[in-house]
Amino acid sequence: MNDVTEEVRKAYAATALQLIENEASSCCDASCCSDGPFGSAAYQLTDAPEQALGASLGCGNPTAVAELRQGETVLDLGSGGGLDILLSAKRVGPMGRAIGLDMTDEMLDLARSNQRKAGIENAEFIKGHIEDIPLPNSSVDVVISNCVINLSADKGKVFDQISRVLKPGGRVAISDIVSSDDLTESDRMTRGSFVGCIAGALSISEYSSHLRTRGFDEVSIETTGEIAEGMFSAIVRAHKA
Repeated sequence: MNDVTEEVRKAYAATALQLIENEASSCCDASCCSDGPFGSAAYQLTDAPEQALGASLGCGNPTAVAELRQGETVLDLGSGGGLDILLSAKRVGPMGRAIGLDMTDEMLDLARSNQRKAGIENAEFIKGHIEDIPLPNSSVDVVISNCVINLSADKGKVFDQISRVLKPGGRVAISDIVSSDDLTESDRMTRGSFVGCIAGALSISEYSSHLRTRGFDEVSIETTGEIAEGMFSAIVRAHKA
């Protein structure tokens, strides 16, 4: 495990323990990013399970744009406290499947606890890294993620894995942090840390290029709020050809 990954793991493990103790805090919520759609604010108009809503650590609501259908299999990369998977499980129905992937034991414990409280049966939470997804090729209809890919130290591997596990015709619906194309990597580093969801962000063009070079089309990156100069929350959508 490299230094960045371990730093992220420790931060999110600590956050999970705080959430379990009802002292919720997030490195990606409105209090430390902006007044935009961070944390639970992005879910106020949804049917989010009350037990999981307070554990939202994301920068958007990918389930709002994923267009999930009955019977589909959906994978959430970096599922955290489980909110997006519990919402997804309801939308894909009893014939569908919702899989949450997280590398942090404490977050997995929190997600499974939230699942039990919500009474959701067609969901599961598995341990692993988004750079090495422990699922078969072409086994997933939809990949979602919420403010997690920017935390990876090897985003190329993440996009390789997304392409590998998605079925032909599958799609992605991702909330993430992106930078404007004019910011250099050094510029991004001055605006925040990796764990703070800033330093590791890709530019809009870099994000699009990663997807297109792996066979995705209909790539759309829509910014939803500025969190620092030249840094934005965004919704990313694409289809695997």
